[in-house]
Amino acid sequence: MDWFKAWFNTPYYHTLYKNRNDEEASTFIKNVTKFIDIPTNAKVMDLACGKGRHSVTLNQLGYDVLGLDLSEESIAYAKQFENDHLHFDVHDMRKIYKENEFDAIFNLFTSFGYFDNDEENALVFESIKKQLKPNGILVFDYLNAEKIVKNLIPYEEKEIDGILFKITKSITDKNFIKKEIDFYADGQDWHFEEYVKVLYKKDFDVMIEKAGFNIKHVFGNYQLGSFFNDTSSDRLILILENA
Repeated sequence: MDWFKAWFNTPYYHTLYKNRNDEEASTFIKNVTKFIDIPTNAKVMDLACGKGRHSVTLNQLGYDVLGLDLSEESIAYAKQFENDHLHFDVHDMRKIYKENEFDAIFNLFTSFGYFDNDEENALVFESIKKQLKPNGILVFDYLNAEKIVKNLIPYEEKEIDGILFKITKSITDKNFIKKEIDFYADGQDWHFEEYVKVLYKKDFDVMIEKAGFNIKHVFGNYQLGSFFNDTSSDRLILILENA
């Protein structure tokens, strides 16, 4: 079910999500890096970096950053921002890029839960652990499944750059949030699908323990507010230490 390989490499994916809140993302990065308190010259990975917006902010804060993403189109775009301490490469998050190399790894904006079986999702945590230095930190940002499932919007339309995106959402029998995206562009009709696994805090606890991380802190929003295991938290943000 590698739906992301095709969809992430289309220009339409970037059109649909072009209006993400960059200011909020930048503020979150500044707040969370201050909280985890790693040296400004630390080596960090932005895993599933997309077009590099978080990577750029991390680099501006003084970190030596490697941004990795499966999308060749996203990485090609991100490479315009490269410098001596900011690099990008195409990579599958299930695999190890370089062992024992990074002081911190960031996996942000629900860039997880795409795979059809739980073993592959768990493998991501295991691969991350092997790439972190001893006592290295993983900053993991996921949706709060409690809130998303309860407030799921079955259908909506968004017009962006002259393209009318018709978006249908549902929960599948395999417990995925399924998003169907239909639109007409460049002379033809298009249909894409996104799948993100409905994973709760208790599900992550199992994967985290198996991989060998310690949970240092849990936040419920980008302002680093407390996490509540109900619909009041916007996000599930885990600060994990390589034990």
